[in-house]
Amino acid sequence: MSRRSAAPWVLGILAALVLAAALLSVSLGAIRIPPERVVAVLIGEGSDPAGARDALVILSIRLPRTLLGLLVGAGLAVSGALMQGLFRNPLADPALVGVSSGAGLAAALIIVLGDRILARLGLPGPLPYAVLPAGAFLGGLCATLILYALATRSGRTAVATLLLAGIALGALSGALTGLLTFVSDDRQLRDLAFWSLGSLGGATWAKVGASAPLILPVVVAVPFLGRGLNALVLGEAEAFHLGVPVERLKRACIVLVAVAVGASVAAAGVIGFVGLVVPHALRLLIGPGHRLLLPASALLGGAFLVLADVVARLAAAPAELPIGIVTALVGAPVFLWLLLDRVRPDEV
Repeated sequence: MSRRSAAPWVLGILAALVLAAALLSVSLGAIRIPPERVVAVLIGEGSDPAGARDALVILSIRLPRTLLGLLVGAGLAVSGALMQGLFRNPLADPALVGVSSGAGLAAALIIVLGDRILARLGLPGPLPYAVLPAGAFLGGLCATLILYALATRSGRTAVATLLLAGIALGALSGALTGLLTFVSDDRQLRDLAFWSLGSLGGATWAKVGASAPLILPVVVAVPFLGRGLNALVLGEAEAFHLGVPVERLKRACIVLVAVAVGASVAAAGVIGFVGLVVPHALRLLIGPGHRLLLPASALLGGAFLVLADVVARLAAAPAELPIGIVTALVGAPVFLWLLLDRVRPDEV
């Protein structure tokens, strides 16, 4: 079976995996709800007291959490696939463009200094919670704009400069975040810890409504970049001679990654390794063609993050692990395997 004819089967299997992961996420938790009861609640059946309780848990807590996990996972995985295609390197990650570190620094500034600034201005506190995700999103966008300005000369963006500047910007943001951690109090330390490791515990319909208009258009738009990314594998000069607007393609990739990752960090905190593990696993399974890889990454990324959230909720019940711990436990060994696999014996 050719890859083109296999594409509907691959996407169909991944869509079924997404549905299975979502059903599992809605069913499992402190209160176990059978899958048939979940379906009954979603189609509007079950008016007994037990059914009303289950409907409250499903519709107010677990369904928005599951949908937010699908959105964030899809956004991070698609961003990883874009970065790996842009850098022509399977070790690339959305954090390379500084979005995650910039968003994390902005969130740390708001957590640690927000109430103090209000007090200095004589305004009543605490700072509204909605300011935190909004500030994180703007911080990610600002970091990306700074990085793009550093890497662009005479209308041309140097990918190598983009990579190195992203690493430097990430280190600077990490140092400033560490400084803010040093001067924070106990409550702020807890907020910083959960924000830096990510969590879907604060998911609400308002967060889903704020994230969907930013992440969904990116997920829908990126497959149209597949042809250009496939040509870019041959090199920038070759892609240009094949009719690909290389500079426009770079700008589109950077902007889309900034929007998707910024919105994801704003909604769920900093969650690592999703953008690294999911696209590379799919490359091994279905090949490197971006026309299939990009939509497949969105589906598998959503399913992966939702399943990781289920593990985070159940592993230390009744407490809840930050979801970044779960993704790191899976992603770090995969990253090391990729790194060692790319080192040839004559390079050691």
